[in-house]
Amino acid sequence: MAKQRTDLDASLDRFAHALGEAAGDNLVSLVLYGSAATGTARDSSDVNLLLILRDATAGRLHPLGDAFRKWTRQGNRPPLVFSLDGWHRAADVFPIEIEDIRRHGRVLRGTDAVADVPTTRDDLRRQLEREARGAMIQLRAAYAAAAPDGKALAQLLVASFSTVRVLFRAALRLEDHHEEGDDRAIVVAIAERAGFPSEALDWTIANRKADRVPALQPNDPIAAGYLDAIAAFVDYVDRS
Repeated sequence: MAKQRTDLDASLDRFAHALGEAAGDNLVSLVLYGSAATGTARDSSDVNLLLILRDATAGRLHPLGDAFRKWTRQGNRPPLVFSLDGWHRAADVFPIEIEDIRRHGRVLRGTDAVADVPTTRDDLRRQLEREARGAMIQLRAAYAAAAPDGKALAQLLVASFSTVRVLFRAALRLEDHHEEGDDRAIVVAIAERAGFPSEALDWTIANRKADRVPALQPNDPIAAGYLDAIAAFVDYVDRS
C-alpha cells in the first residue's frame, strides 16, 4: 500500500507539473479529492482531480492536450475542468464535491479552490437525493443481472461501495454530524438513522479490507440484504 501511495504521488506530481507548465498563470487551482486524498483508495479506485482555470475556453485548453493525454493513457480519468467564474456558480450543483474538497482535498497547484465557495444544506440534500436515487436505480439493474452468479454479486457489492460511502458521508453532513472514521463507523452511524441493520454491509466492508469472507452464492441473502439497506438509505434521504 505504501508503494502504491508513493507511485500515485509521483504520478500526480508529474501531471501537476506538466499542467502548471502548460497553463501558466491561467491555472487557478488543481486539487486532489475523493478516496485518493483520504488514503482509502483501492487499486480500482478513480483518482479525482479538479482543475480550475481563469479562462476555460477552447483556445486556452489546447496547450493542456499533451498533459491530459499522458494522464489518461495511464488509465486515469481526466480532471473536472471549470472556469473560475463557472466554479463559483457551481456551489448549488456540486455541494457534495465542494464539501468533500473542503474537508479532505489536497491542493497540488495554485490556491485553495473552496475557501470562499459557500454551500447550503438545501443544495446538499437535493444533490444527495438525486445521486442516491440514481445509484439505487443502477444498483437494482446490476443486481438483477448479477443475482444468478455469486462471483458477479461479490464484484457488484465491492464496486458499488465506493459510491455508497461517499453518499453516506454526505448524509451525515446534513445534520452536521462528524463524518470521519473508518467504513464500519460510518455505516453504523447511517444505519442508526436510516433504520437498516448495519450488519448488512459487514461482508462488503470485510472484503474491501481483504479479510477472509465466504464466497457469495447465486441469489445470496448477503447481497439481498445489501440492496435492501441501500434502499432504506434512499428513503431516509428523502425524509431528511
